[in-house]
Amino acid sequence: MIQLNLIVGNNIRMLRTNRSLSQEQFAEQCGLHRTYVGAIERGERNITLGTLEKFARALNVRPETLLIRNDNAKKRRTSKTY
Repeated sequence: MIQLNLIVGNNIRMLRTNRSLSQEQFAEQCGLHRTYVGAIERGERNITLGTLEKFARALNVRPETLLIRNDNAKKRRTSKTY
């Protein structure tokens, strides 16, 4: 079972990259630091509801969208070519 912080991180990364935003650009839009955004995307940090709202607003989605498991995001994150 995947953890909620990984679901949120995967969704944020997928939506951010679909909008062609770097972590730095996205962090600036959210009023957060790039390293914090990176840690969220990797599932290393937990976020508050307020931060979830910042992410959702910057991505132009409803906050609950970031909480729903997206199998495409999971596949994208785990598929690597060696």
